[in-house]
Amino acid sequence: MKTAKYYDELQRYQLQCRLCPHNCVIGDEKTGICKVRKNVKGEMFLDTYGIVSSMGFDPIEKKPLYHFYPGKIIFSIGSYGCNLRCKFCQNWEISQEFTNHFEHRKKYIPETLVEMAKEKSGNIGIAFTYNEPIVWFEYMMDIAAKSKAEGMKNVVVTNGFINPTPLDELFDYIDAFNVDLKSFTENFYKSLTLSKLAPVKETLKAICKSGKHLEITNLVVTGQNDQTKDFAEMVKWIAGELGTETVFHISRYFPTYKMSVPPTPVNILEDLYNLAKEHLRYVYLGNLSTNNGQNTHCAGCGKKVIDRSRYDTWVSGLDSKGVCKNCGRKVLEYI
Repeated sequence: MKTAKYYDELQRYQLQCRLCPHNCVIGDEKTGICKVRKNVKGEMFLDTYGIVSSMGFDPIEKKPLYHFYPGKIIFSIGSYGCNLRCKFCQNWEISQEFTNHFEHRKKYIPETLVEMAKEKSGNIGIAFTYNEPIVWFEYMMDIAAKSKAEGMKNVVVTNGFINPTPLDELFDYIDAFNVDLKSFTENFYKSLTLSKLAPVKETLKAICKSGKHLEITNLVVTGQNDQTKDFAEMVKWIAGELGTETVFHISRYFPTYKMSVPPTPVNILEDLYNLAKEHLRYVYLGNLSTNNGQNTHCAGCGKKVIDRSRYDTWVSGLDSKGVCKNCGRKVLEYI
């Protein structure tokens, strides 16, 4: 365990966590909703510091990040716990139902993980992913600081449910974010994730304002967040608040964890994809067996500049600075 940050003492042995908007009040020997931040005799600890549930080298497109060093690989690591309770969680074994499963796992100090990342030729850095990185904030930050000192890039794949002060601290070390915007209604967030939409919207606006690279993923769950009206409101908000060139991924849901409704119909995904493209310039489809909605076309001239087949990527129409060879428009900032 390691002493955690962002908490207040309310009274003897009673703490209030300030890391995320749940602001959990935690009694002695108890944890918050994330199950990993623990009150031990009036001091908050990260129970999973040093514990890795998963690691491996992935295509950057798998995060998914399509406009951040396309075709490159990144060292992905995850731990345990989450501050949401999504009934459709795809990694529920490490984010939800993991209590006491991690106690005997091998521990990795940050220096070891950074050295592992450096050993792979062509690796651009480290991605904090698989489970929610926010709940292992201290471990992530220690790794990210050492990674950045070695000249590597840091990526966070997150639900965006974090308070403003720790988010500001992240900006010192994180280069790119993919935020899972699960829906655009408070009812969906409350009933299916036990959280709130409003703080996630504030996180998205803060990331955009910070100048860090941002991409958004929306998992379309059959019968839950696939309504055209709500979806249209979401993409209009993204275009208006974050910009029309915000990269937006629409992902297909499959039954998992506590959700048994059928997979998202492909025709609904295609309809939402076409709707999103009316407002956003870079929209992609994910979790499909076809390559529809995978390629990148220049927002200026419409020419295809990046070809993708699953996780194979060919940057064919851009120069070394991310500029379209056909019309001269800037397409990628990071290439």
